[in-house]
Parts: sequence; C-alpha cells; structure tokens
Amino acid sequence: MAKNLVIVESPTKARSISKMLGRNYKVKATVGHLRDLPKSKFGVDIENNFEPEYIKVRGRAKTINELKKEAKTADKVYLATDPDREGEAISWHLEYLLDLDPNENNRVEFHEITKNNVLAAMKKPRKIDKNLVDAQQARRVMDRIVGYEISPILWKRVKSGLSAGRVQSVALKLIVDRQKEIDEFIPEEYWTITAKHKYGDISFESEFYGTKTKKMKVANEAGAKKVLEKIDKDNFKVESISKTKRKRRPYAPYTTSTLQQDASNRLGFSTKFTMQLAQQLYEGIDIGKDGTVGLISYMRTDATRISKEIVGESLKYIKEKYGAEYAGKGNTYSGKKKGSQDAHEAIRPTSIFRDPISIKTYLTDQQYKLYKLIWSRVVASQMADYEYLSTQINYDNNGIIFRSNGKITIFDGFNKLSGSLDNENILPDLKEGEVISAEKIEKDQHFTNPPARYTEASLVKTLEEFGIGRPSTYSATINQIISRNYVELDGRSIYPTKLGKTVNEFLQENFDDVINVEFTADMENQLDKIAEDGVNWKDVLNAFYKDFRKDMDAVKKDTTDYKVKDKVLDEKCPKCGKALAVKHGRNGKFIGCTGFPECDFTKSIIKTTGVKCPKCKDGEIIEKVSKRGKRFYGCDNYPKCDYALWDPPTGETCPECGNLLIHKKNRNTDEIRCSACDYVKVKKR
Repeated sequence: MAKNLVIVESPTKARSISKMLGRNYKVKATVGHLRDLPKSKFGVDIENNFEPEYIKVRGRAKTINELKKEAKTADKVYLATDPDREGEAISWHLEYLLDLDPNENNRVEFHEITKNNVLAAMKKPRKIDKNLVDAQQARRVMDRIVGYEISPILWKRVKSGLSAGRVQSVALKLIVDRQKEIDEFIPEEYWTITAKHKYGDISFESEFYGTKTKKMKVANEAGAKKVLEKIDKDNFKVESISKTKRKRRPYAPYTTSTLQQDASNRLGFSTKFTMQLAQQLYEGIDIGKDGTVGLISYMRTDATRISKEIVGESLKYIKEKYGAEYAGKGNTYSGKKKGSQDAHEAIRPTSIFRDPISIKTYLTDQQYKLYKLIWSRVVASQMADYEYLSTQINYDNNGIIFRSNGKITIFDGFNKLSGSLDNENILPDLKEGEVISAEKIEKDQHFTNPPARYTEASLVKTLEEFGIGRPSTYSATINQIISRNYVELDGRSIYPTKLGKTVNEFLQENFDDVINVEFTADMENQLDKIAEDGVNWKDVLNAFYKDFRKDMDAVKKDTTDYKVKDKVLDEKCPKCGKALAVKHGRNGKFIGCTGFPECDFTKSIIKTTGVKCPKCKDGEIIEKVSKRGKRFYGCDNYPKCDYALWDPPTGETCPECGNLLIHKKNRNTDEIRCSACDYVKVKKR
C-alpha cells in the first residue's frame, strides 16, 4: 500500500516526525543539499543574466535515487524542510529533482516539532514560495561571485589558498578597525575621590562630583590633593535628596542574535555550539513518557513574537508558581521588525509547563543550560515589571559637592526569575540639612580604557545593529573568519591575525565600494525586498555587479604587493635540511618546510605550559583546542592520560588540597585559584 512521503533535512527530525505521523507516512531525510552550484567551477552565467548552473551534489546520487523511487509510489509528497529561505530553496530543488508539479501544494512548515503542530501543519500544505527561493538564490549567487572572482587575486597578491566572502569580509573589517582603535588609543589619567560613610548600621559611599554649578573632572594627583585640602571630613551637609520611582520592563523573548549573545555572555558558548544545541532541542529529544518531542521552536528567527497560547501558558505558570501579582499583562511582543517574517515566532519552549528541572535528566548538561536560558527568558517576558526607588543625595562640603546614588527594590517582578539586574545600593534615610561625617576619604588613580575587543557576542550584536547578515548567517560568518585564520580567539576576545590584517588591507584598498558596512547592509535590505515584495532577484544582482565589476577592473591594473611572508625559524627540516617556517593553513598556523612543494614536511605548533602533569607524573600540560574550537589544557600523553583543565595552570599547587592552581580570567573574573577546591590565592578584580 502506497504511503505519503514527507521529506526533511535531518535524520533526527525525520525520526521525531515519523513517530508523530504514524504508519500512513514515510519520513525521509536529505541529510543536506542534493542540488547546488558546482564546487569545481564558477557555475554562474553572468552574460546570460546571472543564470545559475545547478548540478546534483557529488556523492548524493544514492539518496536522490531513493527519494525518486519513494516519490513515484507515494500518494502525496510533502516537502517539510526548515521554515526559512534556505529551507524553501532546498524544497524547490527537491521539487525539481523529484519532478513534482509546482502548482501542487507540496510544501509544509514545522515551526516546532510537537504532535499538535506537526499534524496541524500537514493540513495546510502550500505551494513553494518563489520569492523566498529567489532571495536565497540571489544571496548564493552574490556570494559565489565574490568568492570566485576575488579569491584568485588574493592567491596572487597576498597568499595562495586564501578566500574572501562578502559578509565575512565586512566582519573582518569591523574586527581590524577595532584593533586599530585599540592600538592607537592613548590612555588619559583621571582620579576619583570617594568618601566612606557610616550612618547607623548602614555603610555607604559618596563620590566627588564638582561644584554647585558644574561637574568637574580630576585630571591628576595634584588636582585630587587640591580637592582634599578643601574637604572637612566631618562636614558633609545634605544639600538635596531626590527619590524617583522607576520601572524596568522584562526583556522580549529571544531572537537568534540575542540568544547567541546571552549564551556567549552567560554560558560561555560559541555561536556555533549554541546553534548546534538549539538544533538538537528543536529537532526532538526523548523525554520519557512523552516520547520524542521538539522542546523549542525554530531557532533561526529575528522575530520576538510569541503566540497567545504560549502567553496563556506562561501567565498560568507564573500565577501558580509566584502569585497573581507577578503576572504581567500578556504581551505577545508582536511588533514587526524590518526584515522579519510574520509567520516566525521568537525562540521559545514548545510548552511552558515543561520546566527545565522536570526534564533535566533527559538532557546533556549543555542542552539543559541552553533550554533553561530560553525557557526562563520567555516566562520572565510575561512577568510584571521590576519596580525600584532610585535615590540621589548631594552633599555640600565647603562648596564642593559629593554625590551618592542608591537603588532600593519596591517589587522584584520579573527579576525574581531572571535575577539579571544590578544589586541594590541601600542609602540611609537622611534629611535635607543634616550633617554627616566620613570615616575616611580616598583618592584613586585611574586611566581611561580603549574600546573592548569584539567577542562573538558583541560581534553578532554589531552585525545585527548594522543590518549585516540574517539569523542563519551570524554563526557561519564568525566561524569562517576563524577557520581561515584571519582572526584568533584569546579567551572570548577576537584578535585579527597578521594575515587577517593584510587581507583586510587588500580588500579595503581595492573593493571598498562593495565590501563595506553600508553597501552590505543595503544588499541585505534588497534581499528582504526580494523575499517580501517580489523584487526581481536578477535586477538586484545587476546592481550589485555593476559596482563589483568596476572594482575588479581596477584591481587587475594595480600591481601593489601584499604578500605575507612566512616567519623563518632557526630550525632545520629533519627531512631535507632546509629551514622550517611558520605557515598559515586552513586550520590555522603550522610549521612547514621552506622547500615546499619539493619537501612536504609539516608539524603542529605546540604551546607548552612547562607544567608537569599531576596525574601521570610523566607528561607535560600543553595548550589544546577541543572539537568545538574551545581552548583547553591537557596532558601530552593523551590518550594514555586524560588529565585536562579549561584554564592555564600556573605551575603552583594549592596549599589546602595539593591540586594545581590555575589562572581563571574572563569577563567577570581575573584570579589565581585552585583547580579543584575553593582556595583563591590572588583576586585581581
């Protein structure tokens, strides 16, 4: 008996959906693209109005033939690829490969993998949305033009094996420009003067503000001493007190960008790892008696909207868990954002009543952390505002003004769940005209800081603010510039490499018309217009290519040499005797023979810590990189010895337990501490 055929991309998604649809449906996975531009040649006929040459992806013939066979005997074929532009394009290619009637309603969208949602979606098939397909085709062809046209010039003028991407090159420019700001930054000295007070049981501070008429900066120690000379520590007269009731609304549910930012800042996850985990939560997890179910909605979205059903579930949960006073007004966050699609929701749990702790045993530690982050954000978005009293007290001390700022919670609202706001700073109940004293007055030297280096989180935020890229591209953009060795990660900070700086210099001097923030953002808007308004995608490509061709013609006439020289080492090749050098490859730096290609000797660059392994007593702790690209420190006797640390060892041992001390440094911490117990030797901030 013939069955209905449902085609998705992933085997995990296929298994989840198959259990929900039952025996009358056969669910198959493409496991990636089946039809695409060729890898071995350009594949775009520019003279024929940018006509793309699509071919069957090499090595996928077996899958294509199996799907064709199933489609021929099926009563109906449903194309259930991901609900975004790329998913729409994959369905379009499937429609062609399987010779399906384009006028039939074959396309279904699953915004969440739950039985109710899947069954409801199957009742509403539609035709392929050609506007979405054309937007994806335009992006694909545009990126192919940039990559295939610029890369050979990079090989010739900078270094062989390099490549350039349209959006990635703009991300690289942002990172290089930020590094230039940091390098050119000149720190400025300034001083603060702080009075330490105690009133009853309350200890608090006030800080030098200026005079009654203006705020003043203290530029040096001499200036600080001048202020101190005028101050009477027993004469801080309360000049004025202002108290203002304020409210802070909860944050909207997550988009792809804000999820990647928070997962990086709060959990230390890379954008790539965050999306891998989110994909797993979306495609389905076996949670015991409820079977395999998708735990979150589709994870590539720039919408903050959530359904009325989820709002209702959230409010019910909040009232039962925290009380009616903690429930908000039921905000669906439905304001449409430019470039977003109304069909999409924010990233949200598929059921609010599936709270994180109830399914923790079915999730990995990382899956649990990300699910909890998503679940908490949505529930908090439906809670009441955080209310607090903001207090400012000005003190007059011989004409010099000091100021205290305080904050007292009136009602914790959504902060009861999220706990994301600043701590209280409680001030005493003083009266105007009252005089208080200071226990001590301190002057402290400071220097202004340069702009912070980009992290993955802040780079994603900046790309989104500039309108560069879309939810499906943020992670890939960052991963590509890392894998090409244009940038490096040091902790969470992103540094441009020498190679990255050189590539950026070449691109900015030769392709600044098309590889810049404004042009790239405008192209994203044009892609949105193709998807939403049906603008002709080939007209958009023509406009893009006009500027690009002008730059290409100019660069071919230029002969400036940007060649990156390999760093030659004072070490001979054990194979041929020639000098070894530090080289750059697709996977980063390595040591290779200067006699290449005649001699192919290579070896890895090993960064040693000089610390003996405490476990096997024989190996040495060296710097390594995990499969997810995260730096860690492990024994060089692996796999015989599996000793590993996430932070670099100092070589010292803990006086309390004998384990290695480590240098733990991140956004919030800089300390020398024990790798096993709570002992802290040095806390730098």
